[in-house]
Amino acid sequence: VGSGLFGAISARELTDKGYKCLVIDKRNHIGGNCYSEEIENIHVCKYGGHIFHTNKKSIWDYVNKFTPFTQYHHFVRVSYKNKIYSFPINLMTLQQLWGTKTPEEAFNKLESVRVQIDSPQNLEEWILSQVGQEIYETFVKGYTKKQWGKDPKDLPKFIIKRLPIRSTYENGYFSDRYQGFPENGYTDMFDNLLKGIEVQLNVDYFKNKEKYNKLSKNIIYTGKIDEYYDYQYGELEYRTLIHKNKIVDGDYQGCATINYSEEDVPYTRIIEHKHFQPHKAKNNKKSYVMYEYSKPCGKNDIPFYPINDKNNNKRYNSYKKLAAKDKHIIFGGRLAEYKYYDMHQVVGAALKKVKSL
Repeated sequence: VGSGLFGAISARELTDKGYKCLVIDKRNHIGGNCYSEEIENIHVCKYGGHIFHTNKKSIWDYVNKFTPFTQYHHFVRVSYKNKIYSFPINLMTLQQLWGTKTPEEAFNKLESVRVQIDSPQNLEEWILSQVGQEIYETFVKGYTKKQWGKDPKDLPKFIIKRLPIRSTYENGYFSDRYQGFPENGYTDMFDNLLKGIEVQLNVDYFKNKEKYNKLSKNIIYTGKIDEYYDYQYGELEYRTLIHKNKIVDGDYQGCATINYSEEDVPYTRIIEHKHFQPHKAKNNKKSYVMYEYSKPCGKNDIPFYPINDKNNNKRYNSYKKLAAKDKHIIFGGRLAEYKYYDMHQVVGAALKKVKSL
């Protein structure tokens, strides 16, 4: 149930092991939120930018079996009060803010501005304990409120701990050994993953749940776990995204992503998709620009991010106990496991799960 990464990889691996698989998806396309379309000779991620990155050669080799990846390294900039900053926080960021020029100067400055919090309990406390008030206000506070719809005091610290704080001029968003973007777009990868496998689109599993449950011994379910159990313990919270797009002439912003960290700027970031393939971008006279907004996810919206605060995690654990009793249902992926997975982590989880069957 679902043709995103977890579902498509599971179907591929099980088919290759000799099982017969049917993949159903309620959308009119495969690939879930990784789905891409070619527009103006640009591979556009229709649900927001996706960059594949991993330190595991086995994961990198696996995805490259299904589509060639270019060696794209992701760079992000932050706009705050009409100034553009290097990001994630690195020596260039600190030079722009404070004029520090060496790692030692940067270290000493950070030591002087850190807020002394012995045991940070939430996102705000953790980032203040690392970089102090000014960096928190400039890069984190407003963006976090827009992205998650919650005060940073009410969010778990793991959300921000994923971002590095560097004392070098390295300004790549990820530090993974293997990074890239599909040469032919993500949909090409899903086409190849699902080659020779029956796929039914525009199918709502819940409208025919009993019918599909009788088709096979086991079901791999990748949708919302709370929806599967008819919300009997209440709804889990997710964030969804709205995208407003336009096609323009030339180069719009000079990089793939600029985050807008001021709270009164309504969008969280602007994505210019042609920069995900810089070897093509220089020859493309058009550009596809996407303004991204975050909002609470209603039942009819597409869920993107689980909100793993204490209340939601407690509710999820109740659903997890139910799932443990359903031996013929396998729950996998960001929605079914209510987990903030990156793409490479979903690939690894799917391969591990299928291997155990």
